[in-house]
Amino acid sequence: MPNKKQTSSYLQGVTRIIIDTTIGITNLVETMHKRVVHPPLLPSTPIQHLITNIAGITYKNIRWSTKLIGGSLDKALGELGTVLGEIKTTIEKEAIRSALNGIVGDYLEENENPLKITMQFRYLSKAITLNHKSLNAIYPTINGKILLMVHGACMNDLQWTRKEHNHGEALAKELGKTPVYLHYNSGRHISTNGKELNELLENLVQTWPVPIQELVIVSHSMGGLVSRSAIHYGIQGKNTWTKYLKKVVFLGTPHHGAPLERTGNYLDVILESIPYAKPFARLGKVRSAGITDLRHGNLIDEDWQDKDRFQLQKDPRQHIPLPKQIECYSIAAVIGKATEPISHKIVGDSLVDIKSALGQHRNPSKKLEFKKKNTWIAYESKHLDLLNNPKVYTKIKAWLIS
Repeated sequence: MPNKKQTSSYLQGVTRIIIDTTIGITNLVETMHKRVVHPPLLPSTPIQHLITNIAGITYKNIRWSTKLIGGSLDKALGELGTVLGEIKTTIEKEAIRSALNGIVGDYLEENENPLKITMQFRYLSKAITLNHKSLNAIYPTINGKILLMVHGACMNDLQWTRKEHNHGEALAKELGKTPVYLHYNSGRHISTNGKELNELLENLVQTWPVPIQELVIVSHSMGGLVSRSAIHYGIQGKNTWTKYLKKVVFLGTPHHGAPLERTGNYLDVILESIPYAKPFARLGKVRSAGITDLRHGNLIDEDWQDKDRFQLQKDPRQHIPLPKQIECYSIAAVIGKATEPISHKIVGDSLVDIKSALGQHRNPSKKLEFKKKNTWIAYESKHLDLLNNPKVYTKIKAWLIS
């Protein structure tokens, strides 16, 4: 549970956001309040409707007074504080904060907003301090086989658990590995996160309390791009951790970008899929550097530096091939059935098209050379289904065993 200092820090951060977009955030809070009072998939009672109607009057007054005098921040803040108090579980609070970081995480970091997420390794939602004592306390049966799980945009490490399944926990148990989960601000540039992950991994292998046998990465969506960026910078810097890296599995990673970001509604789609994050979809047009990096799949600083990220332009990326010394695997999801026409399959999983997920490109010089045996398609699956599809898990396990 957050202490008073943390709660104060949260509210301070929210205040700074409200100063910039009071009316927009008030609308957001009202929607969030309705989501809390009326949980998804459950019928609402007359009392719940009464609560919503009374609260609606308050929000209307906030908007009116804001337009009239440009203030009333305390009222809006008080209402948001009430909403946060009604959200009792850590999972829901983490989901809301992660969604907000995905949308405006670069803004939060630039303004030193307390709501920003600081990159760290975690396990069971707890931060891992990189020293022998902490690692031994968190992992009583620690071994030298590290399994790193890297989540996607607008998400967090807890959301690897979906429909009571977690690829990381299941793989660790069946294959005898030690799971480590990355938690990061997905609103920052992908290359910024990649460089920091590179440094964190170097610290991790230097402080791991037992001899390391191997490092394996399983990444979802944007997490795959962050992983590739870290690998690039790690190899470039001849860092020790890359010598232990044996395999990387990409799940629905937009290696060549996401078509929906090119049309500007990537956030709308992904946030609609995440409980308690849906209200943030209305802020999709104020999207972060991390999200605009998904337009083409930027990996390094040179891909975005000195460029207007909102300007329509051709693919500016430098080609970063897959590392030859590491086995790379990729799974693409397709909403349709395997028996449907190819035109139905091209759409992919609603967020990432099949060619991008498999590293294919019409320009041969930009194609990623995945071995055919190292690629697989999960039919009748959406983007987030990759996190709990039993067939996907079976395929990952088979690859990591081989």
